[in-house]
Amino acid sequence: MSGEATALQEQEGADPRRWKALTVCLVAGFMTLLDVSIVNVALPAIRTGLDAPQSDLQWVVSGYALTFGLALIPAGRFGDMHGRRNAFVLGVVLFTLSSAAAGMAGDPTFLVIARLVQGMAGGILNPQVSGLIQQLFRGAERGRAFGMLGTVIGVSTAVGPLLGGALIQLGGGPDAWRLVFYVNVPIGVLAVVLAYRYIRPPAHGRRPRESMDPVGVLLLAAGITLALLPFVEGQQWRGPEKWLALLAGIVVLAVFVAWERRYGRSHQPVVDLSLFRRRSYALGVLLGTLYFAGFTAIFFVLTLYLQNGLSYSALEAGLATTPFAGGSAVTAALGGRVVTRLGRSLVVSGLLVVAASLGVTVLAVLLVPGEHVGWAIALPLVFAGLGSGLVISPNQTLTLSEVPVPVAGAAGGVLQTGQRIGAAMGIAAIGAVFFSEVASSHGDYALAFRHSLLVTIVFVLISLVVAVADVFASRRSGLD
Repeated sequence: MSGEATALQEQEGADPRRWKALTVCLVAGFMTLLDVSIVNVALPAIRTGLDAPQSDLQWVVSGYALTFGLALIPAGRFGDMHGRRNAFVLGVVLFTLSSAAAGMAGDPTFLVIARLVQGMAGGILNPQVSGLIQQLFRGAERGRAFGMLGTVIGVSTAVGPLLGGALIQLGGGPDAWRLVFYVNVPIGVLAVVLAYRYIRPPAHGRRPRESMDPVGVLLLAAGITLALLPFVEGQQWRGPEKWLALLAGIVVLAVFVAWERRYGRSHQPVVDLSLFRRRSYALGVLLGTLYFAGFTAIFFVLTLYLQNGLSYSALEAGLATTPFAGGSAVTAALGGRVVTRLGRSLVVSGLLVVAASLGVTVLAVLLVPGEHVGWAIALPLVFAGLGSGLVISPNQTLTLSEVPVPVAGAAGGVLQTGQRIGAAMGIAAIGAVFFSEVASSHGDYALAFRHSLLVTIVFVLISLVVAVADVFASRRSGLD
């Protein structure tokens, strides 16, 4: 059968509005993922405008990531059970309202609470996007759709500082940081209207009554919270006893796994552990967790280096991340189109490019450590972005390729939870290296940034080992 005939067969019975529905999902997903990094450049303005202590600023950033990660898996399960459009719209509405509340905040506590709700809303919304892609697309079209999602994930994180800096520059006054949150409101309203127009509601008919597995949800939430708390509070909670929380989190997560095995014998658990028997899924989740530990932290330490170390403005610091975003946008879309032919070897190539490019970035900072460093690192960051686009999008496609559609939301939630956990741990670990080097070197931000990037490269190389292992395992199974 020809490729054209196969494509036509795949499209039979497909929702004719699927590409418009995808566009709505991607715009809303971009908005929530953007808020992971857009706030970084606004922190100095928030500190001044609200007289916020460092502890509250830490929670403005990390609290969002924490509640985002907590909501992903149960929200994915909820969408699988009750309809992904309903869960998607709920997430968008809640995100829009909490963004408006964050913009109106009159004190740091109110802002932190709004950010916690905002993160939870993002966690409700995002697993519906990957679930809807599984539901609406088949074959090569699914690869293209995941390629577009990969573009959104990569670009949103990288372009956040640029957009945040531009909005603060546009506002110009002491309350300019509020635009970082207000910008979400009109986008959210439009997304709700278009979601009802283009996303097909769940099919009617009686469905078997299923439980949300409340015990599993509570155990999972407690385990993730305890495990992430030492990283979220890394700069404020300095005593060694904080690692007891991590240990407790691991124990609770072990109890969660035991409960899910028992519960899954007669009911549908919140996480279908049988998914991890699929090599593509298990290794893809691990790879995504490790890569996001390094990838997300790049922009965190780069922003600190440029703004605190070199007195760049918020806009100038944001512009320095643009090369990475541009490179990622180009190859993420391309990777989605060719991943079904090239498989995990495409991810291996991307990781090699990222590691090499970050190594060149370290060298560029060493040779040009002054105010012109933004120009010196532009080209290696372009190549790092090109490599990253070949990692995130293809890994998403390959990880979810064998997942049954009825559990696609929860499966996507697990994948994204791994990415959020990786991002939180990476920012904490790499940020700790950065701050430690700044303190020990008496303010040598260039040295701190270089050492931070070396730790990032280590995370990328460990991800590479996982990807290579999957390639060899796939080849062995093909020979059997």
